[in-house]
This record gives sequence, structure tokens and C-alpha cells, in this order.
Amino acid sequence: MIEGLSRNAARNIFLGGSIIFFIIFVGLTAHSHYYIVTESTDHEGLTESVKLGKHVWEKESCINCHSLLGEGAYFAPELGNVWLRYGGADNPEAARQGIKSWIRLQPLGAPGRRQMPSYDHLSEEELDALVDFFRWTSEIDTQDWPPTISG
Repeated sequence: MIEGLSRNAARNIFLGGSIIFFIIFVGLTAHSHYYIVTESTDHEGLTESVKLGKHVWEKESCINCHSLLGEGAYFAPELGNVWLRYGGADNPEAARQGIKSWIRLQPLGAPGRRQMPSYDHLSEEELDALVDFFRWTSEIDTQDWPPTISG
């Protein structure tokens, strides 16, 4: 410890360090926002259907059980790459029908199995929009997250 450190010098070191770290924090925040707006979001693919799918996702509280790109609950499978798991890169129409069928035909009441609520009330448009949202989500550059295709 410095023997001759005065109270004023200590205050100046503290304030100077605080200001420097605050400037670094603001710079990193601005860089993150710039990256999100310009680099990571596919604005062309963000259609009205994708927006409706996001609305369905939120309205039905899917995040209470599922995670999406690592965010959310871990009770049910990760859905950020569900489009790829259903073969959407190779056969988009089969993947669309597969995901919609899975949502519609959930086995309810199976003992010892986690239960997904029934979504019989969703319209065909809402199901298509939800699948479009999953497709859009799968195309986000997640820097190799999740590490495996199974989520």
C-alpha cells in the first residue's frame, strides 16, 4: 500500500476508474446493439407470418416449458433448432407438416411422460405462423448453439 496516498488522490483514482469503466460499458452496450440490429437479425426473413408465430409463442407461454436459443425453461426440449431436427433444410414441406402434426397430436395423459397442453384451439394460420417462427429462429447465427442437434 502506498504510504502517502491522500484522501483526494484515493477519491480521484476511484472516480477516474469508475468513469473509465462506465465509458467501456457504454461502448460495449452500443456495440452489442449495433451487432443485433445490423448483423444478427434477418430483417428480410422477418415476415408478418414470423411475427404472428412469435405472438403465438408468447400468447401460449411456450417459454414456460421450452427453451428457445438457450433462453427459457428446461422442462421440455429446446426449440431453436426444431426446424432442423425435422429435416427442414432438406425437405421444408415435410418438416412443416411434421411439426404441425406433433403439435396437434400430442399424446395426452400418457403415464410417466411430461405433458404438453392440447393446442386444438390454434388455427391453421397460427400453426403455420408458429412453424415459420421456428424456421426463422433456426436461421439465426447462434455461434453453434445448441451444441447438439437434439438441443
